Amino acid sequence: MTPATDVAIADYVKSSAALLGLPLDAAQLARVTVHMQRTAELAALLQAVDLPVSEELAEIYCPAAFPTNEYGRKQL
Repeated sequence: MTPATDVAIADYVKSSAALLGLPLDAAQLARVTVHMQRTAELAALLQAVDLPVSEELAEIYCPAAFPTNEYGRKQL
């Protein structure tokens, strides 16, 4: 991460917390910012991997249908 990116992430954390009404003191802000920086670094590593569509697990995801009851209605 670069200093400019670090500032942008800290600003993002501040504005997100304000939008959600979450009070963060300076120590909490620093901890959340470090966590977000690590998350961004992990995401960048994953994005850098050239994975063919045939290897993407999302392609095999198929949600199961809701079962029906004796009246033919879907049960939730």
